[in-house]
Amino acid sequence: MDNSYKHEDIEADAQAFWEQTGAFTTREDADGDKYYCLCMLPYPSGRLHMGHVRNYTIGDVISRYHRMRGRNVLQPMGWDAFGLPAENAAMANGVAPGRWTRDNIDYMRGQLKSLGFAIDWSREVATCDPDYYRWNQWLFLQMLDKGLVYQKTGTVNWDPVDQTVLANEQVIDGRGWRTGALVEKREIPMYYMRITAYADELLSALDGLEGWPERVRTMQANWIGKSEGVRIAFPYTLDDRDDKLWVFTTRADTLMGATFVAVAAEHPLALRLAKDNPDVAAFIEKCRAGGITEAELATQEKEGVPTGFHVTHPITGDKVPVWVGNYVLMAYGEGAVMGVPGHDERDYAFAHKYDLPIRQVVDVEGEHYDAAGDWQDWYGTKNGVCIQSGPYDGLGFKAATDAIAADLAANGCGEKRVQYRLRDWGISRQRYWGCPIPIVHCEHCGEVPVPEDQLPVVLPDDLVPDGSGNPLAKSEAFINCDCPRCGGPARRETDTMDTFVDSSWYYMRYTCPDSDEAMVDARTNYWLPVDQYIGGIEHAILHLLYSRFWTRVMRDLGLLTIDEPFTNLLTQGMVLNQIYFRRDGARITYYNPADVELRDGQPVLASGGNSVEAEGLGKMSKSKNNGVDPEVLVARHGADAARLFMMFAAPPEQTLEWSEAGVEGASRFLKRLYRAVAEHASQGPAGAVPANLDDAAKALRRQTHATIAKVDDDLGRRYTFNTAIAAVMELLNAINRFDAKDAAGRAVVHEALNTAVALLAPIVPHICHRLWRELGHEEPAIDATWPTADPAALERSELEIVVQVNGKLRGRISVEAEADRKAVEQAALADDNVQRFIDGKAVRRVIVVPGKLVNVVV
Repeated sequence: MDNSYKHEDIEADAQAFWEQTGAFTTREDADGDKYYCLCMLPYPSGRLHMGHVRNYTIGDVISRYHRMRGRNVLQPMGWDAFGLPAENAAMANGVAPGRWTRDNIDYMRGQLKSLGFAIDWSREVATCDPDYYRWNQWLFLQMLDKGLVYQKTGTVNWDPVDQTVLANEQVIDGRGWRTGALVEKREIPMYYMRITAYADELLSALDGLEGWPERVRTMQANWIGKSEGVRIAFPYTLDDRDDKLWVFTTRADTLMGATFVAVAAEHPLALRLAKDNPDVAAFIEKCRAGGITEAELATQEKEGVPTGFHVTHPITGDKVPVWVGNYVLMAYGEGAVMGVPGHDERDYAFAHKYDLPIRQVVDVEGEHYDAAGDWQDWYGTKNGVCIQSGPYDGLGFKAATDAIAADLAANGCGEKRVQYRLRDWGISRQRYWGCPIPIVHCEHCGEVPVPEDQLPVVLPDDLVPDGSGNPLAKSEAFINCDCPRCGGPARRETDTMDTFVDSSWYYMRYTCPDSDEAMVDARTNYWLPVDQYIGGIEHAILHLLYSRFWTRVMRDLGLLTIDEPFTNLLTQGMVLNQIYFRRDGARITYYNPADVELRDGQPVLASGGNSVEAEGLGKMSKSKNNGVDPEVLVARHGADAARLFMMFAAPPEQTLEWSEAGVEGASRFLKRLYRAVAEHASQGPAGAVPANLDDAAKALRRQTHATIAKVDDDLGRRYTFNTAIAAVMELLNAINRFDAKDAAGRAVVHEALNTAVALLAPIVPHICHRLWRELGHEEPAIDATWPTADPAALERSELEIVVQVNGKLRGRISVEAEADRKAVEQAALADDNVQRFIDGKAVRRVIVVPGKLVNVVV
């Protein structure tokens, strides 16, 4: 065995063996114990980043560990391959998104293989493959048939120059990101999935997801947003027709303080009133250029316009003015709110701005209300009693709500209701690179679903977007078709599905990627739910929520037997690196940390010596040019060193600060491990560990088995990979200190080295593949069995006890493991060093913690 550690040769050898033997092919035994470990599938952007490396290393360590524990392990990989970035790249490079995407997939697959991930590539899926998205379309049709998919008009961002819909993040200061044109709000027909039908179940089931971080469960609960309140009607007459303006509120107790109502610019009442009021029409047009998300509305300046129209207060009969407000979102609630400026901070500011009446209707004893002053938190409390509220005076929040709800119900103007913040999922995207929606538009038959036997509706993947709208709308070969119902000429739907549709069920397809006759089959129910899911916190809401919804839909269609897709969830922290830049007027140029060095404590460019500014630590990103190329890292230090550093530098949930020195330290440890095995192997075979060992050999063997117990717990339960690695490092130090004087000593060292290599095999698999073979094993390390701690080896004849005097460490003593409290106390008091600190003082008390410490109080 060569004594020098050459990571290039070792890693190439291991990867060739795994490839040739099909080592990562999943064992599928219905009677076996399964373990499904899954990392969120990547977008094929072209290159891996260090966030990918950390994410997939965590998953690979867990997968390899459970494989060594004898479980059937599924660790697949695929590609979230549809989406707008491919269209943008296509426009920039003049190539079809399909070609760009598949070239990137090929490159990134090679990068993943170079890191030694034990991925079963025979199960690889790409969401842009017709064999995959065929089933998106099939389930869409099943949901359409069950009423879980429907069509209605929805508000979108419209770029009038590119003639396309923009995502919210593509609207910058009210203008299209590419054209700079003022963006308009438009109402267009869109398809929606009725996720609200499952809102209550999605919310209540969060309590059962004990393997999920509390933070993620809270984020989902807030997004679903269950509210218990009252739906209230404000009657009115318009165009000689009686109607009602509905609002929903969780503060029905403040109804008597409503001094105005505000409706969204898209509300039907606002649109009707705009016909007779130029000011309202102009304000609606202004709102069309604004944002459409709740976050944007929360941060923009609150503005409104009076309509001159009034509705009737449902209790008092008073006339209440109607305003159009830019802070009211049509997609949430009823698209209208009752303005109670006395007890709502947003309404309070709006009323001050437009000099609207502010009426106090809730009082808290000992507090002073000042309608002309600044907002006070207690104004919005539910802990007061009603005042200036007629028959409800003196009632608390619950009693007033109940009484008002009853009176509203009696006159047909309201009812108690549970409402959710969650809205149905709009899946229509007016873009090219996505799954076609399987609908045909016929002049005679209307909207016609594509028959199942004509699926998939295949997306042409050779079109090149030019920025002038959806290229599907210009592809006659795609658009023109026969109506499935009447046989006449028809046109295909050119909207494509939201890419969250693709990622809502990909983990199911991994279980049966070759299933031609069904979306899923019996294998899916064997593997699901996913035992461990790993991914970024940025997917905590939408992706996970949509996946939970998708699972329930398939369950109710009889396709699955589970309720929840992911049993345990781990959200790994970001990878951070230093950020350096130079400022030239308004222009900022960022420099990669690899190109910067410190001179006299100041950062300068290594080439040229120009000074740069340090921004501090930040997430690795292309925009800040502070990423580390995984290929360069692997070439320089090896995949195992990169993996070891990633697992050692920080617990997986925490952020990881990048350190080239840390990777070099990991590489040095691997060299030490390699040398230790090489030196041991050069002395020939070692025998079995004998029954009789001297104290030093017993101590090393005890540490060996204690390390097994610790690493088993750290990897299998706690996921504290850094402490597991530290324990093996300590074991290697103990091995190097041990003097193997005889065959018994060599046997103990052999067992310890075997253990160290086996415990590290999930983390640094390449070097362990080589070392396992050099230690005399015929089976490869990938098929090795996880070590088991021997309780007998952990037994001690003597214990080392810490001795304190008045709480400060003053000595250590060795006592028989079976020694009673009195014997331990006597040994502690007899220790020379302890006596020196007692120094003749009277011993007031001796505290003995069995097996750990003695504290002498003087």
